[in-house]
Amino acid sequence: MDTHDPELKKELNATLQARRELGEDYDSALVDSFLEKVEQRLDGAADKRVRRQLAEQQLVVARGASQARTHDGFAERYGFGIVSLILAVPLSGIAGSLGGLPGLIAAWLGIVAVNTVHSTRFWPWGRTRRPSTWED
Repeated sequence: MDTHDPELKKELNATLQARRELGEDYDSALVDSFLEKVEQRLDGAADKRVRRQLAEQQLVVARGASQARTHDGFAERYGFGIVSLILAVPLSGIAGSLGGLPGLIAAWLGIVAVNTVHSTRFWPWGRTRRPSTWED
């Protein structure tokens, strides 16, 4: 997804215009609607990347290579990071509304902890099992 996505910019302008017309009472609904559209765009971009990488791996296997290259788990780490950031948006909203600042801090500490544990699997000294392959 481009950083200067014209469609997303139009959506933001429409959301801001609707906010001016409707007033502050609808701020939460407008923000939720816009974030949902952003999330859909991110999901679409992530799905596109995953499909492309899967097609590349299938092409390598079809050509007779014994294993597809994994680039040291970069794709998995990148995908996991994107998914965790996408899930962080609703988690932050829920934690902030129910628990206030302590709830928000706890939610983000959990997100950071999960990402840290996941990333340590790829460190040479943190590897306790061999990486899985498509043949397993």
